[in-house]
This record gives sequence, structure tokens and C-alpha cells, in this order.
Amino acid sequence: MSPNTKGVLLGLAAFAIFATHDVIVKFLGATYSPFQLVFFSVLFGFPLVTFMLVGDTSTENLRPRHPWWTGLRTVSVLVTGVCIFYAFSVLPLAQTYAMLFAMPLLITLLSIPILGERVGLHRGGAVVVGLIGVMIVLRPGSSDFTLGHLAALVGAFSGSLASIIVRKIGRDERDVVLLLYPMLGNFMIMGVLLPLDYKPMPLVDLGAVALLAILAFTAMLCMIGAYKSGEAVIVAPMQYSQIIWASIFGYMFFNETPDLQTLMGAAVIIASGIYIVLRESRKDISENTPVLRSRSRVAAGAYFRIGPRLRAARQRANKKKSQ
Repeated sequence: MSPNTKGVLLGLAAFAIFATHDVIVKFLGATYSPFQLVFFSVLFGFPLVTFMLVGDTSTENLRPRHPWWTGLRTVSVLVTGVCIFYAFSVLPLAQTYAMLFAMPLLITLLSIPILGERVGLHRGGAVVVGLIGVMIVLRPGSSDFTLGHLAALVGAFSGSLASIIVRKIGRDERDVVLLLYPMLGNFMIMGVLLPLDYKPMPLVDLGAVALLAILAFTAMLCMIGAYKSGEAVIVAPMQYSQIIWASIFGYMFFNETPDLQTLMGAAVIIASGIYIVLRESRKDISENTPVLRSRSRVAAGAYFRIGPRLRAARQRANKKKSQ
């Protein structure tokens, strides 16, 4: 099996697991507020993160070197988690994914003011086409624009902002800082908001929330393996396989059937996103490759950034080769 084939298969497995995760979010979201779900998903994520951080041998403190950027990213991750959990709860899976697929377009736009990236005619045109695809999904004037649609769009924007900030400060900030601050922010803010709409959770539902953290952790390991094995330009488009799982799971569990406009809009958004990825893979086009290097899963602070774990894995591999 070639490395790229292995990378593709692991990438497909990762996003299938993430899609399963989102089905559980949708089930639980019918009963519990997104504040409660984010709070407990972060709570159950702490033990997994603790095991991962045991290997951090650095003696530095946990004060961020870029406090304002770190603070903005923490807020962005917090908003992303609440918005996306809510969107999955109230919108059809396929429609939610279609709007979240706009993230590469938003990352490309945000890279201009934040990274100083120069976006030429080709990538700029792809962004415009992708945004047209978003409008096809939203179909303004012919259907109601709900709070769920707004939440999905806000979540896509805030998730893109969090990703681009990592590209801005990721080389200076320790991975543990970038990981823990959003988790602590989510835990404290969601804990304050929790009494506003708290509902007691039976053991089965608590187990389902714990399963969310386990699924996210497993999917992250698959993604690390995918990017270690295959080229980023080959692995990155595998995220769009989620639209297939959304159609299958939506039909099986929620009696959802994606309509033609949702599928057409998703196709336009996916095509533009893949085009941006292919353009960024050319060395003469982009110095920062913001989309290709944004490998994180969009979700709450309980989820793990792929980039740091991938770098650590590569460093360990290089050390073994040099010994």
C-alpha cells in the first residue's frame, strides 16, 4: 500500500468517526443546551489531555507569549464550540456540514489581514465561487434563515479565525498553552452559563458525552497517522467525505434527506475548497499555505489540535533516524 493510499484511508476513517461524533451531538442536542454539552465534553476531555501532556518535558511556565492573540483564539474556540453544537442540534446534518465546508474560504480571506498573505485572482475567484455555494445552501428569499443557520456560519467564521491565529503564533507559543487555554476558557465560561439551562443527565447520557471525547481522541490519532503517511494536499480533501456520512446518518437516524439545493451548494463549496488546496500546494503561490496547514477539527475546546501532535510525532521519528 502506498503512503498516500494509507493517508487517504486513515483520513476517511478519521472523518467517519467525527461524523459519528456529530450524530451523538445531534441526539443529545435535542434535550440539552449546547452550554451543557460543551461543559461536559470538555470535562471528559481533561483526562485524555493530561495523559498527552505527561510527555511534555519543558520547564517553562504556562504564560502565553502572545496574550492578546491567545485570548482572542480562546474566545474564538469557545464561540465555535457552542455555535456548532447548536447548529448540529437544530439543522439537518448535510446542511450544517455544507456551511462548515466554507472554512477554507474564510481561512483564505482571514490570511490576508492576519498573515499578510497575498491572494491572487485564482484563489480569490475560488473564494467568490465558494461563497456563492453558501448562498445556494441558504437560498435566501425562498426559505427561512434560522438561528441554526446563523450559528453554523458564525461557527465556521470563529473556527477559521482560531485556525489562522494558530498559523500566526503557533511557532512561538508552546503547544500546551494553545491547548489548555481554550479548554480552561470553555470549562469556566460554560460552567457559569450552565445553571441557566441545566438538565440532570442520566448515566446513559453522561456516557454518551464521555464517548464524544473518546471518539474525538480516536479520530485525532487517525488524522495524525493520515498526515504522517500521505501528502497534505491528498489528505486534506478527505474532510469532504463527511457529506456522504451526513446523508447516510441523516436518513438512518433523523429521517433527513438532503434536498437538491443543499447538494448543489455543497458541491460548489467543495470544488472551490479543493481548488484552493491545490493552488496552495504550489510553492510559488503561497508562502504560508494557511488552509493546508489548518488540520484542526472544528469544535469545542475539548478537541485536540492536529498540528502540534503531528510535529511531535515527526520530531520523535527524526530523533530515531539520527540515533
